[in-house]
Amino acid sequence: MRRKRTQRPKRWEGLLLVVLLAGVGLLLYALGVRLLAPRVDPAREKNPAQLIGEIIQVEVRNACGVEGVAARTTHYLRQRGFDVVEVGNYTRIEPHSLVIDRVGDLEAARKVAAALGIPEERVQQQIRPDLFLDASVIVGQDYASLAPFQE
Repeated sequence: MRRKRTQRPKRWEGLLLVVLLAGVGLLLYALGVRLLAPRVDPAREKNPAQLIGEIIQVEVRNACGVEGVAARTTHYLRQRGFDVVEVGNYTRIEPHSLVIDRVGDLEAARKVAAALGIPEERVQQQIRPDLFLDASVIVGQDYASLAPFQE
């Protein structure tokens, strides 16, 4: 009489079980970390000037259509201690350059305007805390009259 062989688990079944258990363990760990770790709110403080100290963070946008204007303005501002965090094109062509206060700190926006030679009457306020910067510099078609282009 022949003995019936008991079937042994196949090698791939064991490997599948190990992978499955590791995946479940990883998911439980991630859930635990997410529940126990404190969340960080990315919103700016009410007084952003105290948050960033004396360093004024700006973006520079080319609104004149001439290539290289934003890059030259960025270089000029960085040489004077401003933190230019973003450079790019503006959504439309503007005849005049302007500085837009983004966090409610008009004094910081005025400092940027003064450094560039933009008249104070062209400093506007459009609060946008989601941009995470103090001011936007919009370089218009009058760029040749600005300080970076007078050197």
